[in-house]
Amino acid sequence: MSFSYSRTIHFPDTDAAGVVFFTNYLAIAHEAYEEALSASGINLRTFFADTGSVTPIVKSEAEYLRPLYCGDKLRVTVTPTSLTPHSYEIRHELFRLGTAEKLVGRIRTEHICISPANRERLALPTALAAWVSAS
Repeated sequence: MSFSYSRTIHFPDTDAAGVVFFTNYLAIAHEAYEEALSASGINLRTFFADTGSVTPIVKSEAEYLRPLYCGDKLRVTVTPTSLTPHSYEIRHELFRLGTAEKLVGRIRTEHICISPANRERLALPTALAAWVSAS
């Protein structure tokens, strides 16, 4: 099951041409990811310190289908999928809301769980693995 996150586009999201700067699509997708984790009961403030792990993004892909402008209302879906015992991907779809909802972009990120001390791969923490498998 996908998580859905709603957001409004603000001035700082846009560039001099008045459209969302391409890297901000990734930032918006990451916001949605954090909200999905939080909604599942994961305490973002303490989670990684408590588990002794981190999950950096090791790959990202973006597909920009339509421009977004300041004031646009947006819905972002977040769908994680397990790849290995220590990695997962997240697929985000960004939709501009209005009379007809329009797909404006797709973002895909791959994450790997590692020890911050020695950078060795670790199994996903239980709560994170549960979040990934629940989708």
